[in-house]
Amino acid sequence: MIKRRLGNTTLEVTQLGYGTMGLRGPRTWGVRVVEDDAADRFLNLVLDQGINFLDTAPDYGAAEKRIGRALAHRRSEFYLATKCGCVPVQHADHLEIAHEWNLDVIRRNLETSLQRMQTDHLDLLQFHGGDAETLQQAGLIDALVKFRSEGLIRHLGISSKLPDLPGLIELGVFETFQIPYSCLAPEHHDLITQAAETGAGIIIRGGIAQGGPDAEIQRPNLNDVWNRAKLDELLTDDLSRAELILRYTLTHPHCDTTIVGTCNEAHLRENIASANKGPLPESLYEEITQRVAGL
Repeated sequence: MIKRRLGNTTLEVTQLGYGTMGLRGPRTWGVRVVEDDAADRFLNLVLDQGINFLDTAPDYGAAEKRIGRALAHRRSEFYLATKCGCVPVQHADHLEIAHEWNLDVIRRNLETSLQRMQTDHLDLLQFHGGDAETLQQAGLIDALVKFRSEGLIRHLGISSKLPDLPGLIELGVFETFQIPYSCLAPEHHDLITQAAETGAGIIIRGGIAQGGPDAEIQRPNLNDVWNRAKLDELLTDDLSRAELILRYTLTHPHCDTTIVGTCNEAHLRENIASANKGPLPESLYEEITQRVAGL
């Protein structure tokens, strides 16, 4: 698979990564539930297909435990990224997601994630949100720097979006930024460039726009952009909706990797085949950009 250096980090990541939110398990949220055996098989398939970057979080239910159980024996084959600031609360029928910005939570997240995933280090630990002022005043950025010096993590980053993202970029301390972006939601395009110009690696989430108009779970707001921009006119027999969206994301010059979550083997193989085709032709990329910008 196509690989890129993740900013100035030491990580050479596949440009298609894997997001594990879909492996959260029962009693969380949503309509899709993956059982333990199926999750184990799918995680191994992800590595077998060549993907080497996995993104997870304590907020994702059983995902971290499943990574540990299925892949601990293959730890040298992939880079492992998770998040902190997470205080999920498991109720009888759902998982409540919340975030708190204090040292106790950050330490507990790190300790628990290492234990669940059966590893002695994380390749990347990311704040799961937060703003620049709060993270600085609480001493949390210094805490992650300390974890890095102790060898518990290799790199530190943040998952963020507007309106917090500009202030976080200005700090100049994060080695990676995880940012939402696709042709159907392009509002962070310039901020991705701004973050990359600090030397940070860029991890795109939402890079396949949840599948676009063909998604199993429909997003009317994204479908509206697709339809109003008349993007179906740009499809060919060799270019599907999902491929157009994914390759558009990969065409951004600063997209180091985009984490796509699926539990469908056919979709995984289709995504890999699309990613391996590389960027879209420049003329097609510009046409999509102009159509969406004109809405």
